Amino acid sequence: MNEQFLVCPACQARNRVPGERLQQGPKCGKCKAALVPPTTLELDGPRLDRLLANESLPLIIDFWAPWCGPCKMMAPVFEAAASEHAGRLRLAKLNTELHSQAAARFGIRSIPTLIAFQDGKEIARQSGALSAGQLAQWLQRQLTH
Repeated sequence: MNEQFLVCPACQARNRVPGERLQQGPKCGKCKAALVPPTTLELDGPRLDRLLANESLPLIIDFWAPWCGPCKMMAPVFEAAASEHAGRLRLAKLNTELHSQAAARFGIRSIPTLIAFQDGKEIARQSGALSAGQLAQWLQRQLTH
């Protein structure tokens, strides 16, 4: 059996979920919130650390800022991808204006920057805004990593 570990977006509890149930809308054992909501997660430093330490799904983080035009253009594309890949990838956003220490820790020099993590380790990085097609191709590569 292929087990996955997921951090609850609501209460931050670590949950063990059989891999075959990821597409069936699993709920948190502690608070009953959806474990794989079809939206991006908003991160801060502590939530980011919790996900990196406990999440077994590939984690894709969009490092962005509210004043960034390309970030604003890519936001709806990234949100749509979160819905499309729910249960296979975890998509999250980190506002570099509010959480500059977390951004600095990963050497974010330009935004938007996407970083893919697997088991807490960086596996890929992409700087610059992507179209829907480009994002889909990049995410597909992360799924096959």
